[in-house]
Amino acid sequence: MGASLDIVLPALWISLRVAGFATVLSMVFGGGLAYAVVRYRFWGKFWLEAIATLPLVMPPTVVGFFLLQALSTENFLGKWLDQSLGIRLIFSWQGATIAAAVMAFPLMFKTTKAALQGVDPIFLEAAATLGQPEWAIASKIWIPLASRGILAGILLSFTRALGEFGATLMVAGNIPRVTQTMPMAIYEAVQTGNDALALIFVGILTILSLLSLLLTQYLERRTIVHRHFLR
Repeated sequence: MGASLDIVLPALWISLRVAGFATVLSMVFGGGLAYAVVRYRFWGKFWLEAIATLPLVMPPTVVGFFLLQALSTENFLGKWLDQSLGIRLIFSWQGATIAAAVMAFPLMFKTTKAALQGVDPIFLEAAATLGQPEWAIASKIWIPLASRGILAGILLSFTRALGEFGATLMVAGNIPRVTQTMPMAIYEAVQTGNDALALIFVGILTILSLLSLLLTQYLERRTIVHRHFLR
């Protein structure tokens, strides 16, 4: 049991850390893009939305390959990060975080976009008529009224990042106590015939995923009830 804990706890910690930071990144960039798409009209919006949704339909290994090429020290971005900031993302938990964030990004974007589109325009028009600045409309109307949907997007993004395997493996590798997340630990345990260890990780991920989905469904129902009440 002690030997199992020596493997389970580091993988659990790395998974939670990677998923947590990935969720923050997807929330900032995915939520920001969703607000821009809903709030403003600009050229190329259709293509921007299509590109933002690509990781949702592309194989994770393909996304991982693109990230591996972009972040490699042999290419411009990776070389600049290494030489200017001393940051190497390949085979690091930070690289795993970026890979997980990219895979979770579309869920955050699509969910937040739907939540913002569900805000009744009458409130926005009233605020604009009263001369409220853009930041006030966003912070006092958009976000509070869409908060349940945004929170659902955060939960879905966290769950997606927690279960990410393909892109993370391509970018960060499977290094125990460094980049080995729970999905990678499951793969390694099965490969080595350690089904008991794999079952522990499967149980943890199943429970966390189920809790996240139950919370998401609860928030979606509350959002529906809230909209009917406003009408």
